Amino acid sequence: MAGTEPRAPSTATVLVADGEVLVRHALADYLRRCGYEVIEAASSDEALTVLAEPGLAIGVMICDVTIGGSLSGFALAAWARASRPGLQVLLAGNVEKAADAAAGLCDEGPALARPYDPQLVVDRIKRLLAARDRRG
Repeated sequence: MAGTEPRAPSTATVLVADGEVLVRHALADYLRRCGYEVIEAASSDEALTVLAEPGLAIGVMICDVTIGGSLSGFALAAWARASRPGLQVLLAGNVEKAADAAAGLCDEGPALARPYDPQLVVDRIKRLLAARDRRG
């Protein structure tokens, strides 16, 4: 699969907020190979610290609905959307659990189910960024 990953704009930064280290690292590594800048957060508290950083441009946050920390994944997504207009949110994890609670929080279709299809994640990120750019 090496060398076949689609290339992303070099300016697109993705925040991957997931408490499961292997899942987070695998997704982050794939996204980096696709050309994205990636910031990893292992808890909602780490993600909050990243999101509170002034001047840090993040295009998309992929957030596990069951992430550990002081906020749930849903609360983190709601906070991020309220505090960072233009940030695109993609929820991930248990789709059955996420379906109702994710309404209005996820910018592009339903939450991502595990195990992730990395190409599906990249396709969703591209659609999110394109929709954001069309809105201006």
